Amino acid sequence: MIGILGRLIGFAIVAIFLWFAWFVLAAPGPLGTGVRTDGIVVLTGGPRRVARGIELMQVKAAKRMLISGVDPSVRPVELAVEYKVPQQLFDCCVDLGREAIDTRSNAEETAAWIRRNKYKSVRLVTAADHMRRAQVELEARLDDGVEIVPDGVPVDRPLRPMLREFAKYALRRAATFVGI
Repeated sequence: MIGILGRLIGFAIVAIFLWFAWFVLAAPGPLGTGVRTDGIVVLTGGPRRVARGIELMQVKAAKRMLISGVDPSVRPVELAVEYKVPQQLFDCCVDLGREAIDTRSNAEETAAWIRRNKYKSVRLVTAADHMRRAQVELEARLDDGVEIVPDGVPVDRPLRPMLREFAKYALRRAATFVGI
């Protein structure tokens, strides 16, 4: 009996290790700027994400962009100055979401924005290692028929934060699998 249990535990450890290797090695990277969607959603919380979204808006990869999780004190003019883009880009085409404080609330804020704008496709911009969990959260809140196009911003993280993100992803994936 212990032999079977030992094999099962060993198999589980190998499976989790392989899943983690896939998580790290096959993380979604940046897409080409030629891919067009109805909207772009940038999740704040890491470097180069907003810059990537602005780059995509400048090449007209979408109609509008939502930056989700913006601090309430940040004004559009400050972002325009920081990223060295005309204020008109923010005036015409960028929405600042100020309600989100974590990945789950990013997904809620984003889903509401997508419904409000009646979008059928959205490019999701976040850190490459955060993409899978962000996608799981967003898919759980969207209606069928909305395409999420991942555009991962490359990150260079040490092993511990990568393991933490993998654990969050695995738990969230399991929770959605059982309907939580």
